[in-house]
Amino acid sequence: MPLSDPTAREHIHTRSIECRGFQRADGLWDIEAHMTDTKTYAIANDWRGELAPGVPLHDMWVRLTVDDALEVQAVEVTSDATPFRMCADIAPAFQALKGLRIRPGWNKMVRSRLGGVRGCTHLVELLGPIATVAFQTMYPKLRRERDKRPERPPPQLDTCHAWASDSEVVARYYPQWHGGKKD
Repeated sequence: MPLSDPTAREHIHTRSIECRGFQRADGLWDIEAHMTDTKTYAIANDWRGELAPGVPLHDMWVRLTVDDALEVQAVEVTSDATPFRMCADIAPAFQALKGLRIRPGWNKMVRSRLGGVRGCTHLVELLGPIATVAFQTMYPKLRRERDKRPERPPPQLDTCHAWASDSEVVARYYPQWHGGKKD
């Protein structure tokens, strides 16, 4: 169901984020995010000159390569369009993600290494959706592994309304964890 009809308004800004997950031939996983920011009007930019409506102010990419344990093996960051010449200079700092494992606390770990002046706000923001897409991409494999260890609760337990330990979803798919208690 779409949103309700809005009040009369003028479109000003669009941020588009696309994330994709890939299984590689070598057994690793590539998780990519691409973000663009565009305006519906021309804007002056001291570095790039006037940007016509629809020309990206930001056009940025992140690729994390992770292993089956969701440990970051490689990082690639690039900025095709930025508002300042120096923005792209921060890309090497993102190598600080190597060796981190996507798990609960991921966003906090990322901010501790790349927050504020140590990173780029927009690229750091992409790392949250990348973590979610990594889980979604690897879910079939993670599920098979989890099913081999039924004594462990599923990692999504109590992460949202549908996966609440007392929900009908948990009762159906993981009855042994329904109510938050192991049988």
